[in-house]
Amino acid sequence: MGNRVVREDYEWVYTDQPHADRRREILAKYPEIKSLMGPDPRLKWIVCMMVAIQFLAFYLVKDLDWKWVLFWTYAFGSCINHSMTLAIHEISHNTAFGNNKAVWNRYFAMFANLPIGLPYSASFKRYHLDHHRYLGGDGVDVDIPTEFEGWFFCTRCRKFIWIILQPLFYAVRPLCINPKPISRLELTNVAFQLTFDMLLYWLCGAKPVVYMLAGSMLGMGLHPISGHFIAEHYMFLKGHETYSYYGSLNLLTFNVGYHNEHHDFPSIPGRRLPMVKKIAAEYYDDLPQYTSWVKVLYDFIMDDTLSPYSRIKRKLKGDVKQE
Repeated sequence: MGNRVVREDYEWVYTDQPHADRRREILAKYPEIKSLMGPDPRLKWIVCMMVAIQFLAFYLVKDLDWKWVLFWTYAFGSCINHSMTLAIHEISHNTAFGNNKAVWNRYFAMFANLPIGLPYSASFKRYHLDHHRYLGGDGVDVDIPTEFEGWFFCTRCRKFIWIILQPLFYAVRPLCINPKPISRLELTNVAFQLTFDMLLYWLCGAKPVVYMLAGSMLGMGLHPISGHFIAEHYMFLKGHETYSYYGSLNLLTFNVGYHNEHHDFPSIPGRRLPMVKKIAAEYYDDLPQYTSWVKVLYDFIMDDTLSPYSRIKRKLKGDVKQE
């Protein structure tokens, strides 16, 4: 468990990200893909159902023994809450109400945020669009681990701990890499979330609050679904920056596994991404892909050539227009 990873820096490249060129090429050949863009009318109802399920779970766990609270936190709550974070990811692309009602999407994301317990939907939107526009951009893309993460988490044991602590690093990383002034929407998000958390504690006690917060932390740490954090952009094969996963967990994650397709067409809702792959199959079938997020986590920990440094990074040129 003590073998050190030999990599001591990111994979620096001097080319643009591949998604913009592939998008132009695919649209030139298959213009019908444009019809897949736009909001998904089902998304808002699915999100409302998920929020209602968690509200019911809050009520049900308040009278359970602590051992059963912790069991259901990992077995059920962590899955729902991680899925809810990916619903917020969908909403950040305005796929709930469309681009013409952008503010509606922002407040709906705050509603989806409630069962997660930690206010993050407004901040996620700002940083996530930078991730798409400047994938791998030095000092801009906060999806890339910090120098400290790459330097310190360099053994199997430390990588295992790093995966457990993924929620912490995703929260702190923007403050280290690309801090931004706090926006009014972020303050509103915090106010809504803290008010909800206090009401939940006042009405139902500590157990639902623990179920909610621990479920979010566990679901985004050492959990099968959290394999997508590693699978999406960590360089398992030299030169390949984005990877897709076509397994059954896409049913719980709004098809976030279709990640090459998503970066090529971020305005297409997750529900329609399989149609992109079907229409333009020759562009995706031969790209590296995964069949198991659990295996991704295992391979990342056990492979001594992989570490948080295993990311493609590039210096940005020209004007950088951030959210």
